[in-house]
Amino acid sequence: MNRRDLFRTLPAIAVAGSANAAPAPNAVKADVVRLNLKHTWTTVMSSSTFRDTLHVKLTSQGITGVGEGAPISRYNESAVDGKKLVESLAPMLVTADFSQFSKILAQIFKKVEGNWAAKAAIDIALMDWMGKRLNVPLYKYFGLDPKDAPLTTFSIGIDTPEMTKKKLEEAASYPVLKIKVGLDSDEATMETVRSLTKKPLRVDANEGWKDKDEAVRKINWLEKMGVEFIEQPMAAHLIEEAKYIRKRVHMPIFADEACLHPSDIPKLAEAFDGINIKIDKCGGMLEAYRMIQIARSLGMKVMMGCMISSSVSCTAAAHLSPLIDYADLDGNLLISNDPYHGVEVINGKLTLPTGPGLGLR
Repeated sequence: MNRRDLFRTLPAIAVAGSANAAPAPNAVKADVVRLNLKHTWTTVMSSSTFRDTLHVKLTSQGITGVGEGAPISRYNESAVDGKKLVESLAPMLVTADFSQFSKILAQIFKKVEGNWAAKAAIDIALMDWMGKRLNVPLYKYFGLDPKDAPLTTFSIGIDTPEMTKKKLEEAASYPVLKIKVGLDSDEATMETVRSLTKKPLRVDANEGWKDKDEAVRKINWLEKMGVEFIEQPMAAHLIEEAKYIRKRVHMPIFADEACLHPSDIPKLAEAFDGINIKIDKCGGMLEAYRMIQIARSLGMKVMMGCMISSSVSCTAAAHLSPLIDYADLDGNLLISNDPYHGVEVINGKLTLPTGPGLGLR
């Protein structure tokens, strides 16, 4: 063989060699990311200036899927524990076929108790990877029209009247507001808000009220203040008390802390008008999709909320938002160091990215 013939055969030899080579193993990476809040965030449950979330990257076939889970102490979860869990699952994930994401997640759900935010981070990363692999945005993967995405509320945490006024000024571009209540300061907070804006309001008590008759009184008062609906007036386990309240008020009531997983929904239908789904609590996009379908089958309204999180988690939820009635997907708008750009809010409306997968930049 002369030199000319040798060089002609080299490409074929290289191709044959690459075909016989074992595929590179998948890569799994988990990190704790601290998100700094623009303002101290106060609810009935806690007050904080930052939140730690779990970020996961899954790489296979040269494609990397990105996911995030935002754990909270209310459910005995932390980003550090979530990182340990993902690392413990790495031996399984590095050899898995990510296109079989349903099988992977079923195995993880069967094997792992709790740790729903970590499961959500893995789920989102797998879905992002799949969308990128197919070169379609996830809303298209689910057969949805991005123009059907709703307005999102902008949340105002519990604060002094002076800080509440400042927050309202900063929220001037958002047409619908969500106000956190559940303390003795509720009346003062709402009067401050109503003295400054006539915008539609939605309210979240975060299980704050302890007496069912107090809850009835406050909800009927809030209705006179022009509030559209309220979330979780009393503790999650007080279903009979929720039924009592439902019969004595006219405002729609949404389950939040009482509704974590698909199996929770049927028992809530007589006590609540709707549910608030959070992918960090239920375990990811696929579980959220199931919850939407179950709620619809029971004639319930659906909203999607979020934790304090970056654009990763909020964008994942936003890709499902064309299916829902109401959105409260503003967690990324409350932080000052978002590591990604994804879903945008234009004149209050969720505007989904057009890139493949989550479409993050």
